[in-house]
Amino acid sequence: MHDIKAIRENPERYDKAWARRGLSSQTPAILEIDAKLRAAKNTRMEAEALRNASSKAIGAAKAQKNEEEANRLMAEVAKAKADIDAATSEEAALQLLLDEKLQTLPNLPFDEVPDGGGEEENVEVLKWGIPRQFDFTPKDHIELGAGITENGFKAMDFETAAKLSGARFVLLRGQIARLERAIGQFMLDTHTEKNGYIEASGPVLVRSGAMFGTGQLPKFEEDLFKTTDDRYLIPTAEVSMTNTVLGEIVEEEVLPIRLTSLSPCFRSEAGSAGKDTTGMIRQHQFWKVEMVSITAPETSKEEHERMTACAEGILQALELPYRKIVLCTGDMGFGARKTYDLEVWLPAQDKYREISSCSNCGDFQARRMNTRTRKKGEKDTRFVHTLNGSGLAVGRTLIAVLENYQNADGTITVPNVLRKYMNGAEKVG
Repeated sequence: MHDIKAIRENPERYDKAWARRGLSSQTPAILEIDAKLRAAKNTRMEAEALRNASSKAIGAAKAQKNEEEANRLMAEVAKAKADIDAATSEEAALQLLLDEKLQTLPNLPFDEVPDGGGEEENVEVLKWGIPRQFDFTPKDHIELGAGITENGFKAMDFETAAKLSGARFVLLRGQIARLERAIGQFMLDTHTEKNGYIEASGPVLVRSGAMFGTGQLPKFEEDLFKTTDDRYLIPTAEVSMTNTVLGEIVEEEVLPIRLTSLSPCFRSEAGSAGKDTTGMIRQHQFWKVEMVSITAPETSKEEHERMTACAEGILQALELPYRKIVLCTGDMGFGARKTYDLEVWLPAQDKYREISSCSNCGDFQARRMNTRTRKKGEKDTRFVHTLNGSGLAVGRTLIAVLENYQNADGTITVPNVLRKYMNGAEKVG
């Protein structure tokens, strides 16, 4: 959400920033609506003042038995009421129009974010690890999962899942299901025991206000699953974790608040027709470990680096090669001011694929949630800054482990850090 007062004071700043995200000039239309809204408010307030003054004067006129003046004043009050009703209706319509306009405009990128129109213009800032050189042709996760069985059934079963739920679902069994659980558990333990996050488990069904607060509504409703009672399945635990401070004034002394959550995530993938239609890369339901930070404004950039390093630490502990990129203005998410993506190496695809996205949203979400902070003993408040990051997507990490740790015989070597979660098993399959 954007501050209309700030737009009034410096429209050039906003237009310049939105232009970097590929938008045409937005502020002329915004300021036109705003001017009409303020005029309607002034009309209403003037009519209310006239009504109040005339109402008081009616009594005095009647006390003086001046019926003519009393009738004139009553007519004036009636007209003022009509003017108030008309101005109130116009004000409400204009406020709705202004809100709709502001709610669908993306956040402003930081100055250091590279300009660009799409993913090809993202900037690589780090590459970690060396992709493994196989002495056999590596299989993809679909073939590997199908080759591992549990009592005669595939350990990674897309066909049965399709019978149950349709496309873009998977049923995991036995050792692969346990490996997925081990990955999530390892991530949670690392973030809580080493990285200073508090584990949280929140609702996966939320009201529209929570979706609005983190920016999914109203712009991205088609990407969400909605229930018959007007609740939404979360696309990420960012929604429930960030909204834990919805409408609150948080004492600055308790900041930063750092939460991590392992949750199922649900996405309709409405805008991804034809992309990754097979396998586990892009599904309607998946598990993800999310990191959320609520900070004071002046510490959010430092927190962003820290959060991204926490996600990188998971990949490094699993010894999975990855690269770190800064998203350009044209590829950055709606609510972000700056985003780092981590892309893990997938041998079967012979390329890096996104496994984590860590974003600093500044006060964009805080304005939508009306979440502020203040120092102890002070009255003045200011909006907090919010950050979120995948730490990591569990399903995609499972894919990366299967493909990078595969053996020629179709078995999978279990990474060292996961073996304690696998009852000591060194291989699966």
